[in-house]
Order: sequence, then structure tokens, then C-alpha cells
Amino acid sequence: MSAESVFPQLEALLPHVQKPIQYVGGELNSTVKPWDECDVRWALMYPDAYEVGLPNQGVMILYEVLNEREGVLAERTYSVWPDLEELMREHKVPQFTVDSHRPVGAFDVFGLSFSTELGYTNMLTALDLAGIPLESKDRTVDHPIVLAGGHAAFNPEPIADFIDCAVIGDGEQAVLEITEIIRAWKAEGRPGGREEVLFRLARTGGVYVPGFYDVEYLPDGRIGRVVPKKSGVPWRVSKHTVMDLDEWPYPKQPLVPLAETVHERMSVEIFRGCTRGCRFCQAGMITRPVRERSITGIGEMVEKGLKATGFEEVGLLSLSSADHSEIGDIAKGLADRYTDDKIGLSLPSTRVDAFNVDLANELTRNGRRSGLTFAPEGGSERMRKVINKMVSEEDLIRTVATAYGNGWRQVKLYFMCGLPTETDEDVLQIGDMAVNVIAKGREVSGQNDIRCTVSIGGFVPKPHTPFQWAPQLSAEDTDARLKKLRDKIRDDKKYGRSIGFRYHDGKPGIVEGLLSRGDRRVGAVIREVYESGGRFDGWREHFSYDLWMKSAEKTLPAFGVDVDWYTTRERTYEEVLPWDHLDSGLDKDWLWEDWQDSLDETEVEDCRWTPCFDCGVCPQLDLDIQIGPTGKKLLPLTVVK
Repeated sequence: MSAESVFPQLEALLPHVQKPIQYVGGELNSTVKPWDECDVRWALMYPDAYEVGLPNQGVMILYEVLNEREGVLAERTYSVWPDLEELMREHKVPQFTVDSHRPVGAFDVFGLSFSTELGYTNMLTALDLAGIPLESKDRTVDHPIVLAGGHAAFNPEPIADFIDCAVIGDGEQAVLEITEIIRAWKAEGRPGGREEVLFRLARTGGVYVPGFYDVEYLPDGRIGRVVPKKSGVPWRVSKHTVMDLDEWPYPKQPLVPLAETVHERMSVEIFRGCTRGCRFCQAGMITRPVRERSITGIGEMVEKGLKATGFEEVGLLSLSSADHSEIGDIAKGLADRYTDDKIGLSLPSTRVDAFNVDLANELTRNGRRSGLTFAPEGGSERMRKVINKMVSEEDLIRTVATAYGNGWRQVKLYFMCGLPTETDEDVLQIGDMAVNVIAKGREVSGQNDIRCTVSIGGFVPKPHTPFQWAPQLSAEDTDARLKKLRDKIRDDKKYGRSIGFRYHDGKPGIVEGLLSRGDRRVGAVIREVYESGGRFDGWREHFSYDLWMKSAEKTLPAFGVDVDWYTTRERTYEEVLPWDHLDSGLDKDWLWEDWQDSLDETEVEDCRWTPCFDCGVCPQLDLDIQIGPTGKKLLPLTVVK
């Protein structure tokens, strides 16, 4: 395929679509390298709209890591809205990159980062628009290698037919290793064609090539085993783990969007991994062990990033940012440094037991005092023991009392509905907790303008977690449970008006559950949904539960299974799970024991500060958990004039 820019054809279509600016490229800090001077070329995609995809840290990091390499280029592509998709098909304009508007089909690698499974239909749209056959078996040596990464790639089986390979874990080193293998293969004249380069990738043990594995099924529909069908292909594929984050201070020059995006700030990842052990949390489990970025490394990244972007807010990102062993020094040092510039600092939702008013005041010193977000997750004490969220209601009330007493007026609480062993009563206690929060806020502040917003999401069991065996609550039962809670809050004449209530119905969670714990047979459902017009399933206005259910009813009976088989069915210890041959480092027996502990309502401490619980990550990956503090300081960190 030609690598000429398609912008002349695209430009004529842009006056006829919504938000045309998202397709034109040219963002501050974007990179365009000469095509002919590079021998390995990547098209990187976050399979969602520009406004969601551009701020994605994973894609931004890989974009910069690859473009720093001599002879390598990386460009970005995002999902196009249905209005432009229709015009592109009509005028035969292929899926393009926003950097130089080259056709995606002309690149060597088409890499997609999936943070959620609801982007799968968008991937098929992009493949089709790019002129790349939807199924890997139909591709030739001249088509790009389609590679999946991101958290959802820890179970890539539902999209096994559509991807050539998957990488699990951290991408920084992995993409460079893959690049060198492709570079050598191309330099040799592409011997053995597509199969040979995929085999070279597979035999590293760190790249999963689904086409090199057979899946055998038992008569009852369960998986019998997953078997390599080619000598030299490993039985298990390992995840990639970057241990020294200070060696990878990316992004050094964050992209500044042209159009409005979901995050208008510069973000710095302050540590990676989490050992809190929340049993529902896939991100915490698959990113073990904890690896902290040094306080000096963070300071340098913030300084360079602000100079490169002009942003006025810095997000200090991680799964539990207040758990950084030097978070107090980091927040104070940055607030001191940028006092004159009024640079605001923000954390994602804060753990109740990690919050203190000194930290909160540092974070808001130079910016606006917005609401605080906490995530108790479970409404009752019993549920928090089940999910290993070791936070008591007393902890929460003490924390919000501190916040309201120091001038905050708005607190947001995040919960989940449908957790294992949950009852109606557990969920109704969410309402009691919200009432107690409001009452305490009025008491300590002496004010009545206290607000508490309760936000509830449906629980979806995820691979590589202790809840991977758990039954999922049906959409109907989820909705019924949430209706009872909503009615309880509305009926409270004294406090109800001060409590905001936001929730998602149970239907998207069932589709996510089908995709997150599905196997290769689910690929037929995804393709049917795509061919029936399914797009942007992560967007409420585009998502169609009925379309997914009709597609499942049409395709799954041929395999002797249905949606309930994948979602509301509990698994046994003996069952081979679709992702068992993908090694996240976690010992399956440890996960099972933790699942049994949850049923007994037994809590497990954070292994970062206690003796090891033998989850398997550290010895298996020959790694060490980083427990900090490092002893370094954010000095000399003088005030920037």
C-alpha cells in the first residue's frame, strides 16, 4: 500500500462532520519523521474517539519511546466517528494517522492499546477501513502485524481471530524488542513471510501469537487445554515488567491536544503497581510489584513537562497515588516550586485511609478546591471484608469530618453493585453511609450546604483476580437492587436532597463480562455486532445491549454455550480458564486461596509493609517489590522564577 498522505481526500470531507479538528493533527509535541529514512513503522491506536484517546498515557509513552529510536517511526490513529466513517467508505478514504495522514495499512505494525474490552468493535472498524482483513488468517506478508496491548490484552482470547499477536504487561521495552526482530527480518528480505516473523516474536516467550495455539474443548463447553501447535512456541507467555521507572521518564514532551479532551492536564505516573490486594481490581493484580518513581525523577518530569506543554495542572497518577512513600514531600515540594505560577496538582480518587488534610491542602494550594473522591467500593462492613477493601465506616466518617471541617463542601463516594455474596441489605447500607456522611458534614461545618454524591458501577469479574471464578450478577438483578437504593435515598426527607445518586444500569456490565472472561468463541459475537453496526460500545449513546444479545443468540448456540455461561456462571478450581496460558506472574493457587478467603470474609494485609503472602510475582519474575522511601528529596527544588 502507498504511504502517501490521504489528507487531500480527507480535507474535502471534514466540513461535513462533527469536530473536524480532531482529525487534522499537528498537535504541540507531535512527531512526523521521514518515511523513507525509517525501516520499521508503527501505527499506534487507542480504539476510541480522539478526545478519549489522545490523553492516554500508554499510547503517548510508546509514541515517544519509538520515535526516539533512529530508523523507527510511530504515528497515532484514533477511532473515527460514524459520520466520518460513512463518508470515508463512500469516498474510499482509508483509516489514517493524524500525524501525517498516511494509510494505516502501509505501516509494519498496527498496535492497539485496550484499557477496556468495549473497544473491540472499534478495532474491527479500523481494520476494515484500513483495508486489512479482519481475520489474521487472511492477511499476507504486505499487511501490518496487528498487535494488542493494554490491560484488556491479559485475556486476548475473544479477539484471537482478529489480532496477530498480543503483549501483556509494560510496553516500553517490549516495543523496542519487537521492533528489532521486525527490523532484522525485513533486512533479511522477509524470509518465510508473515509466519516466520510471528514465529520469531513468539519464541521470545514474551509475545503471544494466538494462531500458534490450538484450543481443545470438553463436551460441556469448558476448555480442555490450550496447546502450542508449532515446535519452539512456549506453553506459557510471560508479562513484561519495567523495574526502574526513572530510566523511562516518559512522556518527556506530552502531547497538547487541539480539540477538547477528557483530561486537560499534564500527567506524571508516580508509581506503577499496587499491593493493597483489592480482590475485584484487575489493574492492581496484573501490575504487581509496586515500583516507585523517585521524588527527584518526578520533579524533573514535572518541570520538563510543564515547559513543553504550558498546562496549568499536573496529575500525579497511579492506582493509589497517596500510597507513594514520599507523597507528602512530593506534594509540598511541587506546591512550593509552582506557587507563583499557580500550577494546580491533582490525584485520582484517594483512599480513605491515605487521606490527610495536610496533603489535601498542598494539592489545592495553587489550584481550585474541587470535590474530594473516595472509593469505599462496598456499602457494608461485611462487603468490604469480602473484597479486601480494609476501610471501616469509622475511617470514612473521620476522613470526611476532616475534609468538611477544613472547608470542603462536596464529597463523592464510589461503590460497586453485584459483588460476590452481596445482598440487597449490603447495597442499601450505601444509603445509610451517605446519610452519615452528610450528618457529620453538617455537624463539623455548621453549614447545611453539604453535598455527597454516590456513584455506583456494576461489578464485572476480571481475569487474573481472585474473583475470576465468581458468578456475575444479572442485569435485571443489578437494576432491581439499585432501584431499591435509589428509592431509599429519595424517600429520606431530611438528607435525600443533599445526596446525589449516579449509577449505570446492569446491561453494559453483562457485555463487558462476556468479553472480559470470554474465549475464542466470543469472537463470532464481536464480528456479528460489528457487521450489524455496533460501534463505540463504551459510549452510552452508541451502546446497544439488544444488538449484543441478538448477536450472541445468533452465534453462540453453535458452540453449545450462551451469554449466561460466560457471565453468571461460577467457575470451579479444576476449570481451565481461557487466559491460563498467559502468565501475569500471579500464582493460580494463591488467587484461588484468596477467593476462598473472600468467601470467609477474611482480610489480607498489604504485602508491601508485611511479610510476603506468596502471590508469586516477585520470585517468578525475579523481581523485588519496592517499598521506599528512597531517601532522596525533591531538593534542590528551588522556586522557579
